[in-house]
Amino acid sequence: MNVEITTATGYTMVSVEGRVDTTNANEFEKSMMGVVESGSARIILNCSGLNYISSSGLRVFLIIQKKMLATKGKFELCCLRAEIQEIFDISGFSSIFSIYPDKESAING
Repeated sequence: MNVEITTATGYTMVSVEGRVDTTNANEFEKSMMGVVESGSARIILNCSGLNYISSSGLRVFLIIQKKMLATKGKFELCCLRAEIQEIFDISGFSSIFSIYPDKESAING
């Protein structure tokens, strides 16, 4: 798993590549909590490089969503691959998150 963080005016873009599963979910959570705790009011998670997510990874997404909602912030997702979108649909997470087809839509969302 690789996480890249880019700060821009009005949002922070986080790109994740690889797998988010039980072996690295804690590392992913620490990276994401660092962004949340930096005071970013809007986080966009670019999932174009995410090729697998387990229930441990989904749990981290949910934790970040709750933290952002508690501070009136936004946590949005973009560029989900079809197999990841299917996991979100089956788990009901598609109704919990704002999901955009590409980065531009998310930025302008």
